[in-house]
Amino acid sequence: MFQLSMKKIFFAAALLMMALPIAAEETASLEDGTENSHLDMQNGVVPIADNRGFTLQSKDGRFVFKPYLMLQTSGNFNWYDSEGLDKAYNQDNVANSGFAIPNAILGFTGRAFGKIDYNLCINAAASGAAILQQAWIDYGLSQTAHFRVGKFKTPFSHAYLTTLGETLMPSLPNSLTQQVILPYSLNAVTPAFATGFDLGVQFHGMTKAHIGYEVGLFNGTGINVNTASKTISDDLHIPSLLYAGRLTYQPWGIMPTSQGNPKLLKERRMLIGLSANYNVESENESTNDFRLGAEFAMMLHRLYVAGEFYFMNIDFTKRQKITDQYHYLGGYVQAGYFVTKNLQPAVRYDFYDRNGVGSTGAGGFLNAPAIGLNYFIPSCNLKLSAMYEFVGRWGHDTQLDRDIDDLGIATHKAVVMLQYSF
Repeated sequence: MFQLSMKKIFFAAALLMMALPIAAEETASLEDGTENSHLDMQNGVVPIADNRGFTLQSKDGRFVFKPYLMLQTSGNFNWYDSEGLDKAYNQDNVANSGFAIPNAILGFTGRAFGKIDYNLCINAAASGAAILQQAWIDYGLSQTAHFRVGKFKTPFSHAYLTTLGETLMPSLPNSLTQQVILPYSLNAVTPAFATGFDLGVQFHGMTKAHIGYEVGLFNGTGINVNTASKTISDDLHIPSLLYAGRLTYQPWGIMPTSQGNPKLLKERRMLIGLSANYNVESENESTNDFRLGAEFAMMLHRLYVAGEFYFMNIDFTKRQKITDQYHYLGGYVQAGYFVTKNLQPAVRYDFYDRNGVGSTGAGGFLNAPAIGLNYFIPSCNLKLSAMYEFVGRWGHDTQLDRDIDDLGIATHKAVVMLQYSF
């Protein structure tokens, strides 16, 4: 009965959208580059106020409803070094290659009563609890103060906070997404810098002095958990949650969360930011993880440049009986330029001390130069992206350290991705 009711609801909604073509106000073309910074990109998938598809909106603008779809299909090639491969099991250097669907997102977003923003989307390419990618309500207490609750992106890292599908490369930097290395065989104690999507509450806004702020409490369990499962910290005697904050300075107006968009070729925007978070008794109550990040991004007409640097300290809880602390560093610089209205070449350099500074004694770090190319196919919301990345290794004390450092990371990586958004 429930399934039948849901089918009726979706069918009725589809009929409503088809029956109200007069009320569907397609936004004006933004190709002239004026007033583009007003684009509402907070849903993290597609801007609300652009000319993709259509938007239902009341005459006074207090109510907005926008259904959206984001589909990405990619061809992938990954070549791994021989270390770590067991030839007895006929393991090949080429793995995790072929075709994939990174994201297949369907959702709706909008505004109600002129004060409430909302967003709900599912990712059919994910599994488990990650199928629910986002679900949140944002209430505007004033022009400079907003309160958000639900599942959304945690306030850390410009690269991760960028609108999906508007990143410079099809893949995020390894320094953000790949897990660290620890010299212990403990259960799941391998965090990464990126904290990604999570459940929580956040207070945020932008002051008249161009200062943006985000302060929030999250479960710290990531996108794969939709339940309340945390306890009180045995060591610190506070809730074992992710405590997060981000402070930005945007002197030229609000920086769009985009790393390349043909509709934003006349923008002049800059962002300087600091962020920090503390995941108390994360990873099955075994470590306390502290992260600190610094970021810079600028859009100057056709040019986009950005860079980030981040630090993480891992401190084991008393019950683990390990007194050592581990410190990790990572970061990247990247740039893209529209040589034509629709063609954007890109470069990136990514570095990652995955072993821990002065901790494991392994020394050395990963360095990953990458090149990319984005082509925005006119008038049909298609984006074709391609990238090649090489992961090198520098400064390791021994050959064994060098061999271990890139385990699980492809030495040569190539991706071609076609994206459609509506």
